[in-house]
Amino acid sequence: MTPLFRKLLGLNWPLVLTMYGLLAFGVFSIESAARHLPVPEGAVTAGAWYAEKQKLWILIGSMVYFATALVDYKWFRWLGVPLYLAGLGLCASIMGSDKEVHQIALPGGLNFQPAQLLITSGVLLIAWLLQDLPRLGRLIPKVGWILDEPMVKVGLIGALTGVPFLVVVAMGDMGSALVWIPLAVVCLLISGVPFRYMTCMALLGVAILPIVYFVVLPQVSERGTGRIELFFDMVEGKEVDTSGDAWAPHHIAVAIGKSGWGGVGWNAGENRGSLHDKKFIPWKTAHNDFIFPVIAEEHGFRGSILLLTSFALLLVMCLFIGTYARDPMGRLIVGGVVALFFAHIFENIGMCILLMPITGIPLPLISYSGTFVVMCMFLLGLVQSVWVHRSVQYVPAEEKKPEPLVNVPARSTR
Repeated sequence: MTPLFRKLLGLNWPLVLTMYGLLAFGVFSIESAARHLPVPEGAVTAGAWYAEKQKLWILIGSMVYFATALVDYKWFRWLGVPLYLAGLGLCASIMGSDKEVHQIALPGGLNFQPAQLLITSGVLLIAWLLQDLPRLGRLIPKVGWILDEPMVKVGLIGALTGVPFLVVVAMGDMGSALVWIPLAVVCLLISGVPFRYMTCMALLGVAILPIVYFVVLPQVSERGTGRIELFFDMVEGKEVDTSGDAWAPHHIAVAIGKSGWGGVGWNAGENRGSLHDKKFIPWKTAHNDFIFPVIAEEHGFRGSILLLTSFALLLVMCLFIGTYARDPMGRLIVGGVVALFFAHIFENIGMCILLMPITGIPLPLISYSGTFVVMCMFLLGLVQSVWVHRSVQYVPAEEKKPEPLVNVPARSTR
């Protein structure tokens, strides 16, 4: 049996099947969610066109996924620095452009979100540095021990997550910026930073929150404070303008709440009471940021629970793989991927059921999001690589293997 075939057989196939089940459900949902968009030239319907395009992205992502899974994840650490710097540069290049898009146009009518590249590379870079910094410290005489101190880990994670957080906030993409917060917290936990340090940082964050809300946020986001205030008004049951700023969150909540157990059916029309067919769900982004209300309305509580259960199963299997990681880098990669997916799922679904303000962020593996689908599959490929290569022996560089003992016959005293 060849090593490649052995690795293929050794894949975590429940994780593979769960991922492709979510991808298939996403294609199925996109066809209905995108039906109100302009029909591209040569297409029968807009929904079918976007569904076919999503299949193409999944095909590209599949090649990336299996290639990543079959290569030892330690080799991907070299991609961390160049991709991180490239992501920062691309985000800075579109900082002054249209704040509603946050994308870069590619040849062939494709779009690319540099914020997604930035957070993907951030996971790799943090995992690599947190594993190798203590090793580097042991090679530096007298002062090298400093690199293994908790405050160094806190400063490193704070810098690597804080800088892109501020850059993405300055772009106006608050949804993508918030993903960095749970990523930083999870990396701090996995790297072994004591809770007293994390408590101090949490208190510091609460202390500067008023400054961020009243001073920083109005400067970088024209509608940021308004969306937060609208969210609290709706949660408290205050009267809001449902024909103005509250139009989208109000009708989204109504569509989800009235769907019942089984929903109105896939691709349902106005005669079945579909609010999506009446364009009450924001139709321009229904296939992307607001795909969950379409799923909830068409498939009801039953379909929504099935989707959430599938996501929970995916994350639990990733956590299970993390417990088998052979080294700290593997655990940090898995933890970072779980944090990223959880943040996206919580933000996307939370803004649709009034748990969070409207932020605008895709639902992993479900939304039509082009390059984001490929990056999600790349990250899950890294998790799969951690599982496939879990039995490879990890020997830190600073640890020397003991020399074999040689039995020397004792000299006679006679």
